[in-house]
Amino acid sequence: MRALSIAKINDNLINEDAAIANDCKIAVSDGAGGGGVFADKWSKYLVEHLPDKPIKDYAAFDKWIDGIWEPFYNDCEEKAKAEGGMLLNKFYDEGSFATIVAVWKTGEWISYGDSVAFCYNRKTKNLQHSFGQIVNFNRPPYLVNCKDPSDEKGFKYGKFKMDEDCIMFAASDALAHYVLMMYEVSHLDRYASELQEAVDAQTKNSSYVKAAMSLRQVYFEKRLMKLLNLKHKGHFKQHLQKLYKDGLISHDDYSLVIM
Repeated sequence: MRALSIAKINDNLINEDAAIANDCKIAVSDGAGGGGVFADKWSKYLVEHLPDKPIKDYAAFDKWIDGIWEPFYNDCEEKAKAEGGMLLNKFYDEGSFATIVAVWKTGEWISYGDSVAFCYNRKTKNLQHSFGQIVNFNRPPYLVNCKDPSDEKGFKYGKFKMDEDCIMFAASDALAHYVLMMYEVSHLDRYASELQEAVDAQTKNSSYVKAAMSLRQVYFEKRLMKLLNLKHKGHFKQHLQKLYKDGLISHDDYSLVIM
């Protein structure tokens, strides 16, 4: 079990991601600082309050959020009142936003937003994941709010097909995009049209896909295991710095959890 999470490299900003790994589950929450306030606190609160038993449907997910939001809201309301002015108004108007992805030891997973759960089989070389097509990273993600109801359309539940050759892990969006992209580039025969669609979208993610497709050879498992074998935050940061320098990953907070 391992959880690694770092803030945007060289920006001296607060890390708005939160990550946990324990005997029951792994989870990542990506606090969305583009709207609302207290995104870092909300993401941490979400992963810390996840149940040890799997959430199996949207009704259970909605009930879970409904059962935990109020103490967080009241605490942050006090903090916002102490600051006053624009911060308080922003909190009342917008609240706090974050994604959530979790995987339990049973192989069951949930996601809300663009943080992604993965299951890689080292024998079959097959990568299962909770996301749709890679081009969907260009869409604004669904976000859990501390004061407004969630949307059933944003909720996903699944169960990985597992055996002793499988490794389960999860990542926040920038790192998840890298993993999925490298897997698809290493299986170009299967994903050529999907990758081309991502390039044709002409977004910032298109440049990373182009850079990956220009590599002479992509050994996906070698790249993945290098990432999953990182044990220290310093090594994690160095590795991601290199990926960013190579034009393969966007500038963001990065989180990785491994079971």
